[in-house]
Amino acid sequence: MNELIQLSPEVAAARAQGLPVVALESTIIAHGMPWPQNLDTAREVEAVIRAEGAVPATIAVIGGRIRIGLTEEELAQLAQAPDAMKLSRRDLPYAVATGRLGATTVAATMICAHLAGIEVFVTGGIGGVHRGGHESFDISADLQELARTPVAVVCAGAKSILDLGLTLEYLETHGVPVLSVGQDNFAAFFTPDSGLKADFRMDDAATQARFIRAKWALGLGGGVVVSNPVPADQAMPRDQIDAITAQALAEADAQGITGKAITPFLLGRIKALTGGQSLATNIALVKHNAVVGARLARALQN
Repeated sequence: MNELIQLSPEVAAARAQGLPVVALESTIIAHGMPWPQNLDTAREVEAVIRAEGAVPATIAVIGGRIRIGLTEEELAQLAQAPDAMKLSRRDLPYAVATGRLGATTVAATMICAHLAGIEVFVTGGIGGVHRGGHESFDISADLQELARTPVAVVCAGAKSILDLGLTLEYLETHGVPVLSVGQDNFAAFFTPDSGLKADFRMDDAATQARFIRAKWALGLGGGVVVSNPVPADQAMPRDQIDAITAQALAEADAQGITGKAITPFLLGRIKALTGGQSLATNIALVKHNAVVGARLARALQN
């Protein structure tokens, strides 16, 4: 194991015993949700994974090391840290070298999970091509990481603030397969159905695991997107979220908000404009993804 990586005792024991492990990001704790819902959700998601027979491994950079699995105290530290860095591929070495506290995005979590030998990662929604990305080239590093790093990412599709059509085109160009659970179409984060078809529908963990094993056995590197729609009874109406997203995007443009700041801003504004309903949906979809991810991790062990 790389000396810059530190496994928690729980994760180390799981690895030694051959138990399934599921990686979790920490940006959702530090930047994706407000206090105290962020800490509550982190604990609840870990509990869901344990209840499904797998071991959770929340990932962050603390004290100059990549931590694979966090204590209660470390989760609380991230949840209340106003200055935690938002880490993608380019930022990881800086946080490690300087000892800065850092929360990992989808891209950085994939890298760290792969370094630690973890094959499944659960998140809320992946990043993608931003609206107007054909002109601005504002494309999340998550997509390039999916093209290069062999980790299965269970998500509720891509965040609906993005251009989902261009996001799927980018994934197709880079050979990243998109598997959909329970429906033919790609999920749209706050709503179950984007109206855009996923590549393959695979409803059960055993089928998903066979696909993933075949991909990697054929030497086809890179990740796999497992699109798991938010449960319908906890979703938001598509027309409502589309209108609110358009308003939030217009406000971000008017205020000149770009880059890493755009997603937290938009999610915050959507939460405010929906009276908190979007946060409840976000929490529900992450917990739902944790069930699917834990079952996939177990199936990959068989």
